[in-house]
Amino acid sequence: MSNSITSNRSTLKEFLASIATIQGDLSNITAPPFVLGEFSTVELPQYWADHPSLFVAPALEKDPEKRALLVLKWFLGSLRNQQYASRREEDGVKKPLNAFLGELFLGSWKDESGETRLVSEQVSHHPPVTACHLWNDQRGIRAEGFTQQEITFSGSVSIKQKGYAILHIDEYEEDYLIPVPNVKVKGIVSGTPYPELVSSYSIISSSGIVSEIKFEGKTLLGFGSGSKNGFEARTFRTAAPAVEMYTAKGSWNGQYSIQDARSGEEIERFDVGAQRSVPITVVDRSEQDPWESRRAWGGVVDALRKGDMKGTADAKSIVEEGQRQMRRDEDARGEQWQRLFFRRQDNDPIFEKLYAADKDSFTVDPEGGIWKIDSDAIVNVKKPYRGDLLPTGQVGQDIPKAEQQLHSEQFAVASTSPESTGGIQPLKLENETGDSQEQVTPDRKIGISPEEIQDTQVEAMLRAKYQSAPH
Repeated sequence: MSNSITSNRSTLKEFLASIATIQGDLSNITAPPFVLGEFSTVELPQYWADHPSLFVAPALEKDPEKRALLVLKWFLGSLRNQQYASRREEDGVKKPLNAFLGELFLGSWKDESGETRLVSEQVSHHPPVTACHLWNDQRGIRAEGFTQQEITFSGSVSIKQKGYAILHIDEYEEDYLIPVPNVKVKGIVSGTPYPELVSSYSIISSSGIVSEIKFEGKTLLGFGSGSKNGFEARTFRTAAPAVEMYTAKGSWNGQYSIQDARSGEEIERFDVGAQRSVPITVVDRSEQDPWESRRAWGGVVDALRKGDMKGTADAKSIVEEGQRQMRRDEDARGEQWQRLFFRRQDNDPIFEKLYAADKDSFTVDPEGGIWKIDSDAIVNVKKPYRGDLLPTGQVGQDIPKAEQQLHSEQFAVASTSPESTGGIQPLKLENETGDSQEQVTPDRKIGISPEEIQDTQVEAMLRAKYQSAPH
């Protein structure tokens, strides 16, 4: 079975019609398997540093103005792979798997820049929050941050990102407050989705230098003055915001030029596509901890690569049902999930100080929280990270494939057992906390108001389709 969006356009339209009736955040929606990427949201922080030389470059520059420009270049150079997850532009973007609470992604890069390391952890599921920490001890530079995504749909998918990152350079005791831009995913129905970054943001340095970036992509149907993936940027001191030091203009997904604003001279033409992206090194999947992303979602990824849509849905259900049961069990015991590498904080003095220079660039949700790395945990936490506890909620070794198949078949039977519906199999729905919802049939659409439709009903519709589909 082909897994392209184009070849599944009728199902995509059915999915889009369903989510268009849902009010509010869609971040935990289950999308059709053919639009899913072979990676989880907890992996996305790797693209902050898959150009390690760009990441460490500011730490090697003595001039504060040039350092600020190098931080801007690192930020701009990270955007393409963050949005496309290293896919080719002509293949479009795909939706990451929704990371589960406690999911981990760990890896490193080694090149002439030394060793750069990453720890990423899903620290919240409702709302979904991913926290990450990047560091290169040889160069004395590190960054940590978190992002909470809120997704809505109105013709295009709008991804509002709440959170920020702070880049720190040891030698100069210098901090940079880094934004996480909002995204619109356009071109979905046409079959080649592509991202546009929207609005204006600032990178704010403790040295008093600000880089202001304005993203301006194509408007609806391509009309308007904007160019695809376009941006303009300028750097200035907070003490003299009208006096520009550097400007940059072009495409964050292609080429852009940097000028010295004082002389008018072009000092660099930067080609994002020409930059060597260094793949992150992770241990083999068989050697990973069960809570590490690529091992935890291994069954899903294997099914996606085979084009097995039913297998994808079934493998996902094993993890997702296990997670729901773990939350129910925690609630019954009056316990809270313990994070491994990050700790929630009530405030962040560095953020508060720098944020004052441009409050419009940053949104932090009190419910999602502020997350900071636990430096002791980086040193002391060892495998197995959760003892014998698995992401499926079971205790012991990973479930053998034969048992996984039995588990998924049992789950499917429990969800679709015939009742008095004239031969139509109803779907018993559960919300994210596991509470039972009204039973509905897959073809029951007419007469349901937007307020009645739940996220899980979309998931149920898709599951019904792929459980009966040939594969």
